Amino acid sequence: ILMHVRAQPGTRIEETARLFERVEDTVRGVIPAAELDNIVDNIGLPFSGINMAYQNTGTIGPGDGDALIALKEDHAPTDSYIKKLRSVLPQKFPGTTFSFLPADIVSQILNFGLPAPIDLQVIGNNQTANYAYATELLKRIRTVPGIADLRIQQVFNYPQINVAVDRSLAGEVGLTQRDVANSLLVTLSGSGQVKPNFWLNTENGVSYPIVAQMPQYRIDSISDLENVPVTSAETQQAQYLGGLARITPGPSPGVVSHYNVQPVIDIYGATQERDLGAVAGDIERILKQTRKDVPRGSYVALRGQVQTMTSAYTQLYVGLIGAIVLVYLVIVVNFQSWLDPFIIITALPGALAGIVWMLFSTGTTLSVPALTGAIMCMGIATANSILLVSFAREGLENGLDAAAAALEAGFTRFRPVLMTALAMIIGMVPMALALGEGGEQNAPLGRAVIGGLAVATLATLFFVPTVFSVLHSKTRKPAGDPSQALPASPNP
Repeated sequence: ILMHVRAQPGTRIEETARLFERVEDTVRGVIPAAELDNIVDNIGLPFSGINMAYQNTGTIGPGDGDALIALKEDHAPTDSYIKKLRSVLPQKFPGTTFSFLPADIVSQILNFGLPAPIDLQVIGNNQTANYAYATELLKRIRTVPGIADLRIQQVFNYPQINVAVDRSLAGEVGLTQRDVANSLLVTLSGSGQVKPNFWLNTENGVSYPIVAQMPQYRIDSISDLENVPVTSAETQQAQYLGGLARITPGPSPGVVSHYNVQPVIDIYGATQERDLGAVAGDIERILKQTRKDVPRGSYVALRGQVQTMTSAYTQLYVGLIGAIVLVYLVIVVNFQSWLDPFIIITALPGALAGIVWMLFSTGTTLSVPALTGAIMCMGIATANSILLVSFAREGLENGLDAAAAALEAGFTRFRPVLMTALAMIIGMVPMALALGEGGEQNAPLGRAVIGGLAVATLATLFFVPTVFSVLHSKTRKPAGDPSQALPASPNP
């Protein structure tokens, strides 16, 4: 479980560390000790860009941090713990934002590095109007069933002290804006960035950096900041900052994000006990309702895993339909008929119905593995129907009427069809039961195959012979009379 914690903007890192200690105690109270392995915290801003390259969890300041919760083997379902933590933590820590990020590599890749599967972007140059619209949009989306961890990523109330230098007055005493900035940087952050100094120890040959910085306890008020001396290389006479600038506290953006150069505000969200497609559909309806309220010059885009899902589903649906069409055309070439291939593929609607029935009865959402299993099921169901229709055609050529040929084919091919279907169904049972670590990832594939083959087998043994007998009711070739050819099958 990867949990992101965001305290109030401006929280010092030592206070964030104390908050994480209390959060850890709460997590240990929710997850039994027998199932909890360890908890690793990563608090504050990343040390370098290498940290950001592995995963961007949305950390923007010292009040942010991640808690990676490792569970032992044979633990209870992870989603149940996440659901309980989503309820307990906000009640115990009001004002703190908790969000659960994708912890496995598959979800991270599907999110393209984003910290949430839903990324609703408000893009435009008018940040004030965009933030007001995003806040109103956030209130509406909170009413969507199944939405979780909804938050605006950017912070616009980060505490800041504004120093507005009177450049004309500073110029009269021989100072510039750069002199004021350098003096502030040395006082507040040290001289390492402005005037790096080193001391060489001649005994061991090691150079040590020397950094001068004002102790933090000496600057803990606006009055102390006003008394900071400002000097320059040209003039050695120090001037107080309060006499050169106007110092006012005020909020500021904690982070400024861009998408294709334009400023952007991200609304992140996840799902709980509801599929991503249904939640995304409700969000799109809200976007249509509020389209007239979008600030002028701005636009809204729904990105993240939703975009990937839509593209993948479109391709899989096309692949599923294409598989049925191509199978039909291949059988047409093999049977030299348009009618018999049509009889064969009449078992495929039963396979699709079985897939839907199995997914619904097990509470499994439609997913890429489930659609992959559906495509697999099409091939096996078609193969079983081919066995039966081929034998029925042989019965027609031997002089049987359509009903007798279909009945004999059903009895004769009962065992081969049943053995083929059972072999696949039994082989998919462990996958469908989600046995093993991470087995729930491929469980939809096994359930789709089992449900589709179960109904498709019944359709092959009972429905396909019925269709064959009806459509071939007027077709009959007397046995032992090779002079009479089998009439051409009518176009369905």
